[in-house]
Amino acid sequence: MNVQEAYKLIEQKFVDWSEELIALIPNLLLALALMGLFLLLAHVSRRLVRKLLQRLIDGPTLVSLAGSLTYVSILALGLFVALSVLKLDKALTSILAGAGIIGLALAFAFQDLAANFISGIFISLRRPLRVGDLIETENTIGVVQSINLRDLILLNFQGQEVIIPNKDVFQRSVKNYTHSGMRRLDLEGGISYGDNLRKVREVSLKALEKLPGADPTKSPNFFFTGFGDSSIDYLITIWLAETDQLNWLKARSEAVILLKEAYDANHITIPFPIRTLDFGIKGGKTWRDMQLQEQ
Repeated sequence: MNVQEAYKLIEQKFVDWSEELIALIPNLLLALALMGLFLLLAHVSRRLVRKLLQRLIDGPTLVSLAGSLTYVSILALGLFVALSVLKLDKALTSILAGAGIIGLALAFAFQDLAANFISGIFISLRRPLRVGDLIETENTIGVVQSINLRDLILLNFQGQEVIIPNKDVFQRSVKNYTHSGMRRLDLEGGISYGDNLRKVREVSLKALEKLPGADPTKSPNFFFTGFGDSSIDYLITIWLAETDQLNWLKARSEAVILLKEAYDANHITIPFPIRTLDFGIKGGKTWRDMQLQEQ
C-alpha cells in the first residue's frame, strides 16, 4: 500500500466517522436533554425527601443519607436512559458487571468501614444516643458532640475529642446518663467498730437532707455492707436532680463535707488502717522488747 492509498483510507475513515457523528447528533442532543431533566429531577427529589424525612424522624445523618441515595439513584437511572438512547446500554451493563466484582472485592478489603457505616445507619434509626448526651463507654466518659455514619465524637472532661467507631458503639455496652433523666451517686465509707450503728445511720441520713443537687422527691438510702479490716463499711445512695457530670462531682464533694462535719459533731470515728508490728522471731515481742534484749 502506497502513501496515496493510505491517505485515501484514512480520509474515508474520517468521512465515515463524521457521517456517524452527524447521524448521532439528534440522539446525542436527546440524551443530553434527558440527562439535564434527570439532573433537575434528582435535585428536586433530594430536597423533597429531606423535607419529608425531617418531619418523620429526628436524625440529620439519616436524612442526609436518604437524600443522597435518592439523588444518586435518579442520576444513575438518567444515565442508563441516556446511554440507551445512544445505543450504549450493553456497554453500560458490562461496566456495571465489572463494577460489581470490584465492589465485592472492596467490601472484603474495607469490611471494618462497611461495618461502621451499617452500624451508623442502625444508630440513626434507633436513636439510642443524641448530641449533648452524657455517655460512658468501656474506657471513656464524655458528652456526645456529633454522630455521623462512620463514627461518634465525644468530648471528655479533659477537653479532648474522642473518636469512637460506630461498630464499637453498636456492639458494646454504653451507659447513657442523660436519656433516662436519672443519675445516682454511690458513696462508700466506713465507721469505727466502737460506734453505734443505728446512730451512724440516723446522723448520716439527717446530714444529707441538706445536700444541694439531690432529688427532693427521693430520699437517700443507707446500707451497711460488711465488716472491713479496720471499719464497718457502708454504702449511701443518693438520687440527683441533674445528670450532668459537674452536678455529680459537686454533690459527691458536698456529701463528703456534710458527713465529716456531722460525724465530728456527734463524735463518730472514721477509722484508718491500723497495723501492729511484731519483731520477735517466734512472735509476741515489740520493738522495745527487742532493744532491751540486745542491751
